[in-house]
Amino acid sequence: MADEQSADKPGPEQLSAAEIPAGPAEIPAGHPDAAVDELSDFQARDELHRLAQLIAYHDARYHRDDAPEIADADYDALRRRNEAIERRFPQHIRADSPSRKVGAPPASGFAKVRHSVPMLSLANAFEEQEVRDFFDRIRRFLGLGADDPVEVLAEPKIDGLSCALRYERGRLVQAATRGDGTEGEDITRNVLTIDDIPDRLPGDDGPAVVEVRGEIFMDRQAFKDLNERQRQAGKQLFANPRNAAAGAVRQLDPKITRSRPLSFLAYAWGEVSQPLGRTMTEVRDRFHGWGFKLNQPAATCSSVEQVLEYYRKLESERAELAFEIDGIVYKVNDLALQERLGYVSRAPRWAIAHKFPPEQAQTILNKITIQVGRTGALTPVANLEPITVGGVVVSRATLHNPDEIARKDVREGDTVIVQRAGDVIPQVLGVVTEKRPAASEPFAFPEVCPCELQTPVVRPDGEVVPRCSGELACPYQQVERLKHFVSREAFDIEGLGTKNIEAFWQNDLVKTPPDIFQLHRHRDTLLKWEGWGQQSVKNLLDAIEARRRIGLDRFIYALGIQEVGSTTGRLLARSYGTLKAWDEAMSKAAEERAATPDEAKKPERVGEAYAELCGLESIGMTVADAICEFFQEPHNREVLEALEAEVTVEDFVDTRASDTPVSGKTIVFTGTMEKMTRSEAKSRAEALGAKVSGSVSKKTDYVVAGADAGSKATKARELGVAVLSEDDWLQLIGEQ
Repeated sequence: MADEQSADKPGPEQLSAAEIPAGPAEIPAGHPDAAVDELSDFQARDELHRLAQLIAYHDARYHRDDAPEIADADYDALRRRNEAIERRFPQHIRADSPSRKVGAPPASGFAKVRHSVPMLSLANAFEEQEVRDFFDRIRRFLGLGADDPVEVLAEPKIDGLSCALRYERGRLVQAATRGDGTEGEDITRNVLTIDDIPDRLPGDDGPAVVEVRGEIFMDRQAFKDLNERQRQAGKQLFANPRNAAAGAVRQLDPKITRSRPLSFLAYAWGEVSQPLGRTMTEVRDRFHGWGFKLNQPAATCSSVEQVLEYYRKLESERAELAFEIDGIVYKVNDLALQERLGYVSRAPRWAIAHKFPPEQAQTILNKITIQVGRTGALTPVANLEPITVGGVVVSRATLHNPDEIARKDVREGDTVIVQRAGDVIPQVLGVVTEKRPAASEPFAFPEVCPCELQTPVVRPDGEVVPRCSGELACPYQQVERLKHFVSREAFDIEGLGTKNIEAFWQNDLVKTPPDIFQLHRHRDTLLKWEGWGQQSVKNLLDAIEARRRIGLDRFIYALGIQEVGSTTGRLLARSYGTLKAWDEAMSKAAEERAATPDEAKKPERVGEAYAELCGLESIGMTVADAICEFFQEPHNREVLEALEAEVTVEDFVDTRASDTPVSGKTIVFTGTMEKMTRSEAKSRAEALGAKVSGSVSKKTDYVVAGADAGSKATKARELGVAVLSEDDWLQLIGEQ
């Protein structure tokens, strides 16, 4: 069924002989085809009896006999059904229920956990200059001089699995993975098996609530020993320590997790009911006092030169460390400065990850193919002779665009140098020209799309990316938009991977996103397909049904609007709050833009809705125009309306401060600030739950006018919007 990297099942040692049926014929009939919400009380009792016996039987066949009879997905579906019935009929939970045995969390994997404080990612630096730029940005933001010291804490960047541990009154009550940063998986039962993680914090002077964040990992020797046991048992070896750690944490049976040699290092925190210290180093000391291990060796540095010296030292000692690291993390040490610096996009301004150079390898480029994305972008892809780079087998790599191919003179048949950019995305660095075949020819980028329409490829002036001109008629774009729609940060529908999306599209079952929610109408058709059975079809339809509710930010991102990524989707959701408000505002902005001549297309001349959209921090006209173009397309409007009939889009829940004087208010800053930079003022406003805009409208609540304030302050007074001085602003937010 599965190797040990997959979700293992409860072991047979948990089952008595009397519980294990000799074969399927002995298992009660139950009511396997009845929907959970249609079961009667009597049917539910029968079905739970059947499921308890059936799961026990398959556990024994898998663990005891090494002769599995069903696929992992079908087994997991049995557990999901068992738990769904138990939730609806708790009075019928059996003593021998699979959910009562150790190692039986929700069988779809793990329950979802919404982070009270988002687990954000870090910006990366690969060159020394990028580190210098990081220090310069901090100084500019804080209004410091070029020679003013900025003390940072430098720590090894552990290559493991991020985890958040929530303690209430000193007791560990929940552990969760990072997930997408907003929502992770509940892995509490497995985390309790890790010796490095205390289930209680010592003393009685700790915060009532504290969320300790860190990395679950496997050290080098433990990984080596585990793979040796795998080899001796004839099982598949793990590719690297990170994969081994991640696989261990995601076991359905905590006993298997306990058998894996996992460790944990603490380095950050989420929600806390009281401050943990004044600096990062003080917080680390607090963690250490609670019994947590820390990522060492760490150092405090006050200059770029000290930071780079530390980086070079650890790079040279990297292979001698007990655990895998892929770089160094630099964090501003002073927590008060961290608060002032705040966040940009989904990363803090006060931290950066300085990555080690990626591994490189040479291999043969067999063929260059063209991949068409959801926005019509044509991306050249190098199809390579498979090669291992950084512990991962690479067979495809990006060539970016026609200009890059021409600049590097990459040709089919060349020996090329490949690296994993940021240790993630493979790319072709260059060509080993002395190994080039004599008959090689320069690559000719196609002038028509490889889709069946053969539509012309266009490349607007100033753009490096060529695009198919077929737009929504292009089959590739239709399929890629569907793949995007079900992707992890969008609707995240389990079972709708690339192959299934392509098959459904080719067979006219799913042509647009709303069709996904009508797949149940094609149940009989799917049952006739090879590889699809009653249970696998049910699994897919259940997964689709489970995603009929979605947050506004994920919904916006899922639409696949050009220029709108997950960060912009979240910004739009926060700014407009509800689907109805966003839909109406975008439709109005699109109407205003369509009615305005090209020569007059400046935000303030187009219309109020368009100006408000452009004025949102980090939006601007390029993004606003892309959104308007999406809403001007009749087909997109049809898809949006059909989706609204199929799914429930939940109002955006803002996790930022909600009880401040400016929470929910729209603020515009203009002129020169004297007590803080304008960037810092904007960041502080956002941290307090305000919406920062770049333009003044009737919807603006406050305009904060610094020295030499110009037309924005004048317009605010004309519109009757409150104009505050910098001192007024600081007094309003309680910082004066």
